[in-house]
Amino acid sequence: MASTNPPEVQITNDPFAAVRIPEYRNLMIGRFTFVAAMRMITTVVGWWIYQLTKDPLAIGLIGLSEVVPALSLALYSGHRVDIKDKRKLILQGICGYLIAALTLFTLSTNEAQEFLHTRHIAWFIYGVFFFTGILRSFVGPCFSAMIATIVPRNLLQNATTWNQATWLSASVTGHAIGGFLIALVGISTTLLVISSIIFISIIFLFQLKPKPPFQVPVESSEIGLTQAPEKKTWESIREGLAFVFRTKALLAAMALDMFAVLFGGAVAMIPVFASDILKIGPKGFGWLNAATDIGAIFIVVLLTLRPMKKAQGRKMLLAVAGFGTCIILFGFSKIFWLSFFVLILAGMLDGVSVVVRGTVMQLLTPDHMRGRVSSVSSMFVLSSNELGQFESGVMSRALGVIPSVIFGGGMTLAVVITTWFKAPALRKFEY
Repeated sequence: MASTNPPEVQITNDPFAAVRIPEYRNLMIGRFTFVAAMRMITTVVGWWIYQLTKDPLAIGLIGLSEVVPALSLALYSGHRVDIKDKRKLILQGICGYLIAALTLFTLSTNEAQEFLHTRHIAWFIYGVFFFTGILRSFVGPCFSAMIATIVPRNLLQNATTWNQATWLSASVTGHAIGGFLIALVGISTTLLVISSIIFISIIFLFQLKPKPPFQVPVESSEIGLTQAPEKKTWESIREGLAFVFRTKALLAAMALDMFAVLFGGAVAMIPVFASDILKIGPKGFGWLNAATDIGAIFIVVLLTLRPMKKAQGRKMLLAVAGFGTCIILFGFSKIFWLSFFVLILAGMLDGVSVVVRGTVMQLLTPDHMRGRVSSVSSMFVLSSNELGQFESGVMSRALGVIPSVIFGGGMTLAVVITTWFKAPALRKFEY
């Protein structure tokens, strides 16, 4: 059986090597502002929908509204990313997000509140998230696939770590600022600020060079080196799926992340904990919502400066087990600072998993398949985050909020134990 470990690559010791590339900096600044705006929307809408309905299931329905179109289109979007200009797709998608943010702003105004019933506003919010789910299926894979088109292969590990650090620091910023702005200026003004931040993201991403599809050369006995003919849509999609399922370490890393976050999605119920259990208001909600990202950005920066040298797969499994334990402790806690601390620790452990999974995907994926593999990865991520949010809402309705969180943490530990024995390729993986 062929080894799943990547070929030897000369890795630089310069922790800032990737960000010295101007185009990569523009990509990261554009992604930072975009992700920060998205996290602010998540924070604002999570708080808003719970205040409107006082129903934990309503929070879960937001995740379901977004995940249905995103999962439905994920494989097709990966095919489109591989055959189209990635820069153009990103700009189109983020312009769509700007329209969605402005729509949410309109729904939050006093005029809309007077004209529409609370139930109607909630359904319009679900409709907006259904629309962003369509956009997300294209935008996410584009960001991931573009990295290898900008940085050389020997900088992929460094660029991937910076990419994760950018995402996580943007998450921290978005969650925290979103909570503060709700308390200071209200929901409507916060959504207007978010729209402005999305526009700033468009400005930076507009400066990227066009990113046409990667062409695979083939040998021809008559005319020499030519370009491979474009595959049919389903054939292309099937090729991407086959690669992921054939690459055992990659498949195991995606599956582990999916099930761990699916069951350990305590963050989805943070509006309930902040409002009814810990009683800390919107400011405390913002900090609690940002806690896991604060921990993750700390560990990602540490791993940027001091990368893991060996046994990365084993360390990922142990980190996810620690994450599940932290979720259980969060469920039992009735003290804000203890809850905040265990979520920071959970974020640190999750950060290890994020870096390992991202690096595995970048190193093992051929250039001409990055869009499709990124889309398959996004299906796992979407399943874990948005379906996890829905699962948390349903379980909270069935068991109660606190028992559902403790149950989820326990299931995360069970997933790690199963993966340890059933996926030796991941346990033994090194890069």
